[in-house]
Amino acid sequence: MPSSVNTPRPSSEKYAEDYSPSMPRRPVFWFFSRVVQKIPFLKRLAIDLFENIYFDSAKTTWDDMSWLGTSCQKYSTDLWIYQEIIFSLKPDVIIETGTLYGGSALYLASLLDLIGHGRVISIDFQSRLDRPRHPRVTYITGSSVSPDVIGQLEPILEGSTERMVILDSDHRKPHVDEELRIYSQYVTVGQYLIVEDSSINGHPVSAQFGPGPFESVASFLRGRSDFEIDNKKEKFLLTANHNGFLLRVK
Repeated sequence: MPSSVNTPRPSSEKYAEDYSPSMPRRPVFWFFSRVVQKIPFLKRLAIDLFENIYFDSAKTTWDDMSWLGTSCQKYSTDLWIYQEIIFSLKPDVIIETGTLYGGSALYLASLLDLIGHGRVISIDFQSRLDRPRHPRVTYITGSSVSPDVIGQLEPILEGSTERMVILDSDHRKPHVDEELRIYSQYVTVGQYLIVEDSSINGHPVSAQFGPGPFESVASFLRGRSDFEIDNKKEKFLLTANHNGFLLRVK
């Protein structure tokens, strides 16, 4: 809001005293931050602590996210990385498992609208009538690992040469293992296979979950060289997808 012409302005001396960058307003935290930056163990500990606070504050953080009015339960830092990937690689098709309310499918379709290319295929075992409709989004109902769903998916993929995949359905390890086995074959060289919520089971959140995406990625990559973890996609420090950005390299 513009300031009123009658609002008194602080003197230059008062302004310098209050806002000088050489006078941190919280010197203890400033000092702690400088120390943490120099010691990798402390830096990792601080990041993990914040991520646990963020994750456990779901009602006001990731569970309260929306895109154009539709619930989209993602970290905003990951959504920013998604737009960087999509703009750079311009996939013909993005396959998403785990639709829920449809917010992430709508978000991906909105990005594709901006670049004028591509479509989204979103798969979920449950059908919902209130999901957003978009000309770039195709919904498939059924288990992401069922032969029936794969039978519906493959004809839609015909003619596409650039495909990426985002896995975000059942996070239990046996299911993710099967998704990785099936969907890795659809990812084309130079595109990403993104395994979401690899942060659970103590990596570093939700320590009691049990083996899940993180463990599945480790098993999947063992003994193969066609996919590599791209840790540069975790550059914002806060991500739900630790070791989950897999780039197909051959």
